[in-house]
Amino acid sequence: MKNDPRWAAVVARDARAAFFYSVKSTGVYCRPCCAARRAKPENVTFHLTRADAERSGFRPCKHCKPDQPPLRERQAARVAELCRFIENRVEAPTLNELASHARLSVFHVQRLFKTVTGVTPRAYAAAHRTKRVRARLVKSGTVTEAIYGAGFNSQGRFYETSNRILGMTPTQYRAGGADTKIRFAIVECSLASLLVAATERGVCAILMGDEPEELAHDLERRFPRARIIGADTAFERLVACVVGLVEKPQTSAKLPLDIRGTAFQQRVWQALCAIPAGKTATYTEIATAIGAPKAVRAVAQACAANALAVAVPCHRVVRTDGKLSGYRWGIERKRALLDREAQG
Repeated sequence: MKNDPRWAAVVARDARAAFFYSVKSTGVYCRPCCAARRAKPENVTFHLTRADAERSGFRPCKHCKPDQPPLRERQAARVAELCRFIENRVEAPTLNELASHARLSVFHVQRLFKTVTGVTPRAYAAAHRTKRVRARLVKSGTVTEAIYGAGFNSQGRFYETSNRILGMTPTQYRAGGADTKIRFAIVECSLASLLVAATERGVCAILMGDEPEELAHDLERRFPRARIIGADTAFERLVACVVGLVEKPQTSAKLPLDIRGTAFQQRVWQALCAIPAGKTATYTEIATAIGAPKAVRAVAQACAANALAVAVPCHRVVRTDGKLSGYRWGIERKRALLDREAQG
């Protein structure tokens, strides 16, 4: 029995192992990840399915509940239900309300929610309210209606954060970004055509590609009613700094950035900015760094959504085996940037 590779999975309590085992001394069957006291190997029999174990006369373990969906699925379902609970409330529920709804302690509901989603309930509620106010600003008769309809209980609280969450005033956003001034320029660098665009707050887009015209169309799609204007002398200096980051990515130029994204995306992008030039990190390491070790796929999606090439260095993220993958501006450009940084 000890030589069976499945026994090693039981010893390691491997949640990924796809089989069940029964214990004749207790009459129960378990998942390999069961946290109960380990059985003696001579009392263990392996089964491919739950039905096979039950046909042999064994009952499900009360610890690991092998007759129910896996723990991760149960946790995901519970958190999904909590997300719906948050979304259906006009005002964000308190942690005590969430805990009561989930029939968990405040500590456990906070930890479970962050483990599954990568963000706290409070951050999720804020992100959802931001999404709701964006939609209502377009549809409501007035800005005031949109603010209160989205769950803000005072205009003052909303206006304190409106520029950060919308990137512009509520009135401008309601008009589809009308009167928002965005300067841009398209230049050539050694890797590609490079579009740099900035609002009054900072650089809002750094896009790379082979076709300058397509880069301009991409910017227009992002800001359909903004006033997009050409560069002036001051802006050209900003563009030169961006080009410098491409040609010598180990430089430490600090750009003013106008970063827009969900709460989770912004946490990922902040973690990317903490990776030093010449170094790389895996998607798993980034997920761990932001306190969401199971959100590796969501981290990869946040990297793909990054619209600030080089300034938010998603090119420094690699697979667990060190190989390159998933760069929206092309793997060869990613390799070239990493090679330049490695050369110092």
